[in-house]
Amino acid sequence: MKKKVLLMGASGSGKTSMRSLIFSNNPASLTARLGATIDVEQNHVRFLGDLILNLWDCGGQDAFMDSYLTTQRSTIFQHVGVMIYVFDIESQGMGKDLEYYRDCIEGLKQFSPEAAVFLLVHKMDLAREPKSAVFDKKKKELEDASGDGVVTVFGTSIYDESLYKAWSSIVHTLIPNAAVLSKHLTTFAAACSATEVILFERTTFLVIATSSSVSPSLSSGFTEANDLNRHQLNPTRYERTSELVKAFKHSCSRVREEFHSLEMELYDFTAVLDEMTKNTYVLVIVHDPTIETAALKLNIRMARRKFEELQGDSLLS
Repeated sequence: MKKKVLLMGASGSGKTSMRSLIFSNNPASLTARLGATIDVEQNHVRFLGDLILNLWDCGGQDAFMDSYLTTQRSTIFQHVGVMIYVFDIESQGMGKDLEYYRDCIEGLKQFSPEAAVFLLVHKMDLAREPKSAVFDKKKKELEDASGDGVVTVFGTSIYDESLYKAWSSIVHTLIPNAAVLSKHLTTFAAACSATEVILFERTTFLVIATSSSVSPSLSSGFTEANDLNRHQLNPTRYERTSELVKAFKHSCSRVREEFHSLEMELYDFTAVLDEMTKNTYVLVIVHDPTIETAALKLNIRMARRKFEELQGDSLLS
């Protein structure tokens, strides 16, 4: 099953850098070496086994944008599942950026009216303080430019966890029946007496589903469950975990070692990160000090067959 994802925005806005960070496992420090995208660069990214993201990274130079909107219009905007439009927070040509963006929205309405639209206000690390006020102003500007269309806006940077939050939300919309996975994670968490269970995609370490009552695609990470509030879980815990594990995996590869699993026993909680299926990892968080990591790993091993079936059913739906 293929899902077409358009990655668009002005030249230099950071599209290729974020793609490299998320899908090629390159650290942020290496993205400066990447050159500008020429015309359209297509990549087929296998995500969750049979789900393939057909990622179209579209060069943002004016000549290319004009071509996308005229001679290549039907080719670019047909069969799109998601369009991600990236705006540079420090852009000096915002008027032209918005003009191209509106034209792209019209192209989507014509050829892919059901496509989801995500807007990334990128390079937020360069924004002058206060960042929240800068983002809120830009978000309102983009929502106004979108007219009556439904859009989701994120502030992102390659130097913190915000990029993982945005992309986790994006891919979450492309996974059929993700809610079914969340339901079974909740059951699994209860069986383990776990505070929370999170399922990650193996390569990108983006969040697929959680046992929490609020989907990561619909919130900043806060959850209303009393048990979670009692332990004061960090609202950015999902994307922070993605960022840290990806960095650790990169460190392992530099010394020619391979990452398999992780166990942590701290004074206030225990965490086990292990393979759940051939395409996913699961993180189990427990605050009960009487529960041993060996018991958690046994439960994960026993649940693997069921989650392989669930994952297959989800992708076939």
